[in-house]
Amino acid sequence: MRRSGFLMLIMCTALAAAGCAGGESAGESTASGNPMEQTVLSTENSREARPLTTETQAEETGGPGHAWAINPDGTTLESRLPAPEGFSRVHQEEGSFGSFVRNFSLLPDGEPVHLYDGRLKGNQEAAAAVFAMPVLESGDVQQCADSVMRMYAEYFWHSGQPEKIGFHFVNGFWFDYPTYRDGGRVKVNGNSVSWSQSASYDDSYEAFERYLFIAFSYSSTLSMWEESRPADIGDVQIGDVFLRGGSPGHVVMVADVCEDGQGRKAFLLAQSYMPAQQFHVLNNPLHREDPWYYVDEVSYPFATPEYRFDEGSFRRMNYLDGGARPHRGRACRQGAGVGPWR
Repeated sequence: MRRSGFLMLIMCTALAAAGCAGGESAGESTASGNPMEQTVLSTENSREARPLTTETQAEETGGPGHAWAINPDGTTLESRLPAPEGFSRVHQEEGSFGSFVRNFSLLPDGEPVHLYDGRLKGNQEAAAAVFAMPVLESGDVQQCADSVMRMYAEYFWHSGQPEKIGFHFVNGFWFDYPTYRDGGRVKVNGNSVSWSQSASYDDSYEAFERYLFIAFSYSSTLSMWEESRPADIGDVQIGDVFLRGGSPGHVVMVADVCEDGQGRKAFLLAQSYMPAQQFHVLNNPLHREDPWYYVDEVSYPFATPEYRFDEGSFRRMNYLDGGARPHRGRACRQGAGVGPWR
């Protein structure tokens, strides 16, 4: 497929960019051309983040006092990863984003996580299940923030709400899908970005993916931070995130939520990572046989298999509130470079 010179430029710069995780991560390296073999977050780090205090929290028993078992024949989160004993999933309205994620197709049980170029992710122990969500193969761009952005974009695309698809570049430029669909193309001059009406209308899925490639190349956890707001972990909802906005940073997304009769909640987390890779449900390093994260277990630094998040990292995206575009006075950091940064 023919690409403009601009697309070729951003593809080259994207491939040279740093990944989404920094010094507090266990990210994979591509310096040698092969993914670096890893282990799940070290015992020292995981216990430091949240020590196990009772026998009911031992890894072999699942969650804190709750039996849990996978259904290998399930094809979605709801059917593959049942709620723990005593819990039930929080209701999601039909057609909602929460319902979309909960019922998104999974790859068959046991399928490994692949990188964007087809290689296997080095650390397979982090994943409990893999979403059947496409990964752009044209470059190492669909990393952590990008896969969260893609899940929201796929929801708006498939639910007939394309006008809500839009993301900021790191420098604050508003890059919306409707303008791109209608023939708009971005022109970059240093850190200045503008629209140019230079193409024909194209609402094909292929054009949608080309739009995402550009969005992923110039957006990151930095711009995502500005498109989110603080949230209360006690009111955890599907689509919420643990987010460290940085260059690089990292983000994981709440993929499902359940609750017991006493109002105690638990949630599943999903991520992409670096290099760009398939979006996958994370295991819980506190109890490897149960991937649910229980709200009453959460303390900071909050540990996932490959990252630790500081207090204040739990946030809610603005994407469902009329799109990602912030209210006046909440624009992204002006003066920042266009990107790309992960």
